[in-house]
Amino acid sequence: MDRNFNNQLRKKLKDKLTNRQKTLFVGWISFSHPSITEIFSNINFDFNVIDMEHSTISISEAQRIIAASQSFGVPCIPRIVSHSVEQIKPLLDSGPDGMMFPTVSSVKEVDFLYKSFKYPPIGQRTFGVNRAQNYGISIDNYFSNWNETSTFMIQIENKEGVENLEKILSHQTIDAVMIGPYDLSGSLGVPGQLDSEIVINNCKKVSDICKKNNVSCGIQINDVNSENIKKNIDLGFNFIVLGSDLFALWKWAEQVENTIASLK
Repeated sequence: MDRNFNNQLRKKLKDKLTNRQKTLFVGWISFSHPSITEIFSNINFDFNVIDMEHSTISISEAQRIIAASQSFGVPCIPRIVSHSVEQIKPLLDSGPDGMMFPTVSSVKEVDFLYKSFKYPPIGQRTFGVNRAQNYGISIDNYFSNWNETSTFMIQIENKEGVENLEKILSHQTIDAVMIGPYDLSGSLGVPGQLDSEIVINNCKKVSDICKKNNVSCGIQINDVNSENIKKNIDLGFNFIVLGSDLFALWKWAEQVENTIASLK
């Protein structure tokens, strides 16, 4: 494989996001077996996200998922479990194309995370060697290209994040913003009610602010159909997570349960 391949893969995704290309579709992976990633990577998603915040996926399992996704030419971005450098460093050295940071609510958090994510002179990421650097074979290539090709993505998941979003985007380092609709609904006092007017209005506010600042903005939907996709495109979202492996099994289980009940 061309040793510049991963640089090209990363840069292509970053360009799509920074140019607010319409519309990007995203896979969301909650289970660790690479076979699921291989199936998702055949669907023509623009990138895959690994949910490490609300799953049992470990860093070593994430590395296998990243490798499986990239082998199909699909960029892969983990949503890390926390803002801990102890989590960020080894996960970055596992070779993802960027990282999604959950529950960002202030400029101070963005500054800390960005510096942890990027190499000097603009950041403070330490120089280790692992899969990301092709186990040393592509070390110089990786070190010299990471800062300009990697995707830095944050999630807005509470009232504070929505209120501070203008200030957060003034940091001008953010490639994309994704709403966490479930956590946002809880923060707004209507947990799980994603169709609530207050949730929809806050999602639209985030989308509008991102559009004003020319920053890509995305959301996840759990009921994947053309109507729901179009509704969110009309709200201004330019990348959409189409459910997840967990959601697919959840909906299938409900359907089968209802079918069984109707036959008994």
